[in-house]
Amino acid sequence: MNVLVVGSGGREHALCWALKASPLVGKLVCAPGNPGIAEIALCRPVSVTDNAAMLQLCRDEHIDFVVVGPEVPLVNGLVDVLEAAGFACFGPTASAARIEGSKGFMKDLCAKYDIPTAFYGRFTDLASAEAYIRKHGAPIVVKADGLAAGKGVVVAMTLEEALDAARALFTEPGAEAVIEEFLDGEEVSFFALVDGKHALPLVSAQDHKRVGDGDTGPNTGGMGAYSPAPALTPALQADVMARIVQPTVAAMAAEGAPFKGVLFAGLMLTKDGPKLLEYNARFGDPECQTLMLRLKSDLLPALMAARDGQLKDFDLRWHDDAALCVVMAGRGYPGEPAKGGVIEGLQEAAAQPGAQVFHAGTKQRADGAVVADGGRVLGICARGPDIATAQARAYAAVKHVRWADGFCRSDIGWRAVARQN
Repeated sequence: MNVLVVGSGGREHALCWALKASPLVGKLVCAPGNPGIAEIALCRPVSVTDNAAMLQLCRDEHIDFVVVGPEVPLVNGLVDVLEAAGFACFGPTASAARIEGSKGFMKDLCAKYDIPTAFYGRFTDLASAEAYIRKHGAPIVVKADGLAAGKGVVVAMTLEEALDAARALFTEPGAEAVIEEFLDGEEVSFFALVDGKHALPLVSAQDHKRVGDGDTGPNTGGMGAYSPAPALTPALQADVMARIVQPTVAAMAAEGAPFKGVLFAGLMLTKDGPKLLEYNARFGDPECQTLMLRLKSDLLPALMAARDGQLKDFDLRWHDDAALCVVMAGRGYPGEPAKGGVIEGLQEAAAQPGAQVFHAGTKQRADGAVVADGGRVLGICARGPDIATAQARAYAAVKHVRWADGFCRSDIGWRAVARQN
């Protein structure tokens, strides 16, 4: 089969890496891709926001199956356009992708179908938002309603911080906000493949959202991840499936927007049980990198089964090994990152025991040099028999990367390692 992966980040590199191993894949194409992906797939310079150009690419490359990586083309209806033209796609339609595209839609869905989540309010003007914040006090969470690349959330520990976040949000024309109670606990990521009716849980993972060591500083798109997440016990996973994921799948079908693709639940493990923080309509980044490293089964049949409504009796096999991903970002991230700096030592990093390097925000100059071209630039990953070993291997690989403007957290996986010790 000829397969197209849409996107250019670390998630898409990991998906291409997994799909490349499938004996069912003939030609593997990625649009637009990146220099790391170009080593294993044909990269085509088509924007993920250009539905017409992506459709033409499918025709030109005789694509049999499309895997849409990022949220923006999903929310923009790329799956609708391609499926209407006869191209099979993994990923939700635009109406189903609203579960990520609008936090307000997601929260209202939870309220209607009794899915456990934080108490909240929705606002379209600053005055009402400020009044709500003053009424409920801090800590409190201020979220932009739409897509914000993982950075549209402020966990405000003081009243002034919350008011500042609301004021900043409402400087944008047409802004909408979701303001919700602060949930205390441990945050984990839960993934399930969904075929519109059935859900197949994947292994657990845990992300690190804050930019600094010790979970300090502003939220980012994710500074690292590991799998499995020891905090998400088998009993808790069964509870999440029964009380959160399956009811959501049924709710989306009842709302006339059946969800097909991967449903990514960001959860807070509270003293009252797991509660939903947010839904994403695609694989997490960098969680996807750890999941692909642990996946033993062929990825393509699983994605096809989700699209075709055939997940009911489907099963996946996983390596017992743990996997961990350290994100290297450009100086200044999550603000304006430094770009253009030359990155060296990638082959040496990838040659370390158990290591795998995924490109996220890189480009290749005419002279062949790989340079930084984004906020989150690299995912330095490793597998090991336990999380502590995977952590040690990943950071051993990081030491081989020579990049003056690059930085990373030094404590990815600290919760799991503390439990292990």
